[in-house]
Order: sequence, then C-alpha cells, then structure tokens
Amino acid sequence: MSNFLGSHAINMDAKGRIAIPARVREDLTEACGGRIVLTANADNADEERCLLVYPEPEWEALRPKIENLPNRSKAVRRLQRLVLGNAAPMELDSAGRILIPPTLRRHARLEKKLMLVGQGRKLELWDEERWFAWIDESDDDTEIPPEMESLSL
Repeated sequence: MSNFLGSHAINMDAKGRIAIPARVREDLTEACGGRIVLTANADNADEERCLLVYPEPEWEALRPKIENLPNRSKAVRRLQRLVLGNAAPMELDSAGRILIPPTLRRHARLEKKLMLVGQGRKLELWDEERWFAWIDESDDDTEIPPEMESLSL
C-alpha cells in the first residue's frame, strides 16, 4: 500500500516535464517500479482542477470500478470521460521525470510552478497559484458531513 504524504513545490520545464522529488520517487519505485497513471480530477468545481497521480497498482484497482458504473447518468459519463478518457500510463525516466501530456496540462491549467500533494494512496498535481488560492479560500460550507463527526485532529 502506498503512503504518499506532504506537499512538494516543483517546476515544470517548457516541454512539460517535471522531476518527481527524491522521496516521492523512492516511494513510487517501491510501490510500482515507477509506473504511474496520470489523469484528470473529475471534480466539477473549477477551483479544484488538478491532476491525479496513481501508482499503477492503485489505478488497476480503481479502473474497473469506474468502468463498471452504470453510465445512464450524465454525472457517471462525465466521470468516465474525464478520468478514463484522460488516463495516461507512464513510467519515470532514469532521472525521475515524466512528461505531462498537453491535454492534461491544459485541463489542470498547469504553468511553470506546481505543487505535488500526497493523498495517501495517490498524489495530486496542482498549479501552485491555484493550490494556494484553494488553501487560502474561506469555506462557507459549515455543515460537517457525518463521516467527519467522529474525527478528532
């Protein structure tokens, strides 16, 4: 099981390449031999546009769940199109870099400065400005979901 935690400021070069930080690279090598799947986040909110980075085994566990959803609803078709239709299998090169496809860079509005954010079993890749704007925004939704009521931090 992967255990990706923490936030890492990284840069993307003009060709769309990023270098995965050494600690994350080690974890990815251990979890999946450096084989990952990069895809679009399916959240409809514009402020949450980012990319999802899955170690290949995590992706292979998730993929059939998405594929097998009954696609009669528009929301399910959107999820399938965004997540499956944008999935890009890749492997870290010898320098720990990946090339982000232009369609995914456009979807997440990635510029030069990025944030790689651990989410336990996966990572998120954000435009740095968008990430800090999301962190700094005030949340008007004060209702606590039932799943969080017993959580004490």
